[in-house]
Amino acid sequence: MENVAANQVISTILKHDRKVTSYKLALVRAINDVVLSFPDLGRSDQAVAIPLRVLAEYWVAYYWPFVNPTSPILQGPRAKRGQNLTQDLDFRPGLTRLRQKWEQLLESPARPADGFFLINELRLPRKRVGYPPALLTTYYEVLKTISGTLEMPIRYAGPAGQEWSIFSPPQRFERLTTTPEAIPGTRPPDKCLVISAGLWQTFREMNLWVEALCIHEWCLFSERVAQDTGAGVDWGNIYRLLTDRPDNRRPLTWERNQIDLLILEGQEFVCPWSEKKIGRGIKYDLDHLLPVAVYPINELWNLVPADPYYNSHLKRDRLPSALKLTRAIPHLTLAYQHYQSSKLLAVALREDVAARFSLKGAGENSEKLAQAAVGFIEQVGNSRNLARFD
Repeated sequence: MENVAANQVISTILKHDRKVTSYKLALVRAINDVVLSFPDLGRSDQAVAIPLRVLAEYWVAYYWPFVNPTSPILQGPRAKRGQNLTQDLDFRPGLTRLRQKWEQLLESPARPADGFFLINELRLPRKRVGYPPALLTTYYEVLKTISGTLEMPIRYAGPAGQEWSIFSPPQRFERLTTTPEAIPGTRPPDKCLVISAGLWQTFREMNLWVEALCIHEWCLFSERVAQDTGAGVDWGNIYRLLTDRPDNRRPLTWERNQIDLLILEGQEFVCPWSEKKIGRGIKYDLDHLLPVAVYPINELWNLVPADPYYNSHLKRDRLPSALKLTRAIPHLTLAYQHYQSSKLLAVALREDVAARFSLKGAGENSEKLAQAAVGFIEQVGNSRNLARFD
């Protein structure tokens, strides 16, 4: 698919397709987020296969604010069947139960961005084991329900009345007749949506524009949906809910403890930004290379010791310039080498890298991983037009 045609596909779905629910908007936004999240895919002429369960994870985050039990926001019409009203979202009951279990765990009301926080926690094995089985069971049930729901907007995306005009029917990865690239962690039985190479590249190049248009159209759509209360919803409130992002509330205690042990054993880190040495007796921040405000990633490759002053006052929530990133590669390589020397950190690093990068051997080769991390950050900075520092 040529880029011009791909541009028209995206704008047509978002602006001109008939929409009874916000499903098509959520589908395009989820594909857009997947493209941003996996930086080393789609660089060839191959199509890319996305498991429906991965798209479903993003739907958990997007729809989380709309299933607040005390103030739900409908995302489509409800019809009377006998004495009962149908649900606007097929997965509303399950996602509401998940949110309630989350609030029971926190012993406080959930925040709008907690859906993003939760899906990023549950992607990683070492973090997932810390959550109650009942919450995990509910989470996987919700993903299964959403995965089924996703097939409807995939089927009807495009010109009105024409089925499968944009996308082919999702199939199990092991049954695909073509040989697309696969999202890291894709399993043979996973039912996948295949994105053409041209469409994937367009999402990559126009990532910021696609997200902005998705959110704009979603706000306009939500304003038109009749609510059970009879009152409308405010455009600004919908915008706030759709753009809320989690702060770094998790203390990262386990990661810090393991790094502290390395330092006590004599390992010395170097701040990738100030180039200050960090060893015994030197205070440090555990810096997110890609800031939480940009993307909530607590994966180990994204966490390195840094100079507290530089991190808090100069870097903040900005990204390094291309030159700064290039100069940081040796220091990131050193940090990853130290992580490899710790039995526990080495396992965590391999798991986190395998969940993010398709580059073979990146989990064991520190320099290759540093280059992959820098490439990821540079891609995000360019596609999102983010503020940079030198």
